Amino acid sequence: MTTRPGSAEPAHAPDASSAPKIVAEGVPSALRSDPRWDDGRRPVAWLHINAPGRGVTPSVRSWCVCGRDLFAAGQRRALALIADHEQHRAACPHIAPQERRKAA
Repeated sequence: MTTRPGSAEPAHAPDASSAPKIVAEGVPSALRSDPRWDDGRRPVAWLHINAPGRGVTPSVRSWCVCGRDLFAAGQRRALALIADHEQHRAACPHIAPQERRKAA
């Protein structure tokens, strides 16, 4: 009858001079970055474009945390709202850093 070490005990090395092997070879021992890491960025402005296809009127909705909520239907108005949304992103106090707004 042989005695085996318990599952929680490290196995003894065959050579008494070497330390017991705790980590298997090939297993990375460095700490990995936290997968739940948060850099603080949040979406603050959205542009939803609905262009279903031929013969159907496209529509666009632009909204922002500053209170902006605009809707446009039709190709010409939708394109105008898309351009306006881009301008808003450059000027909105919730999006543009202070330095960029002062330069404009």
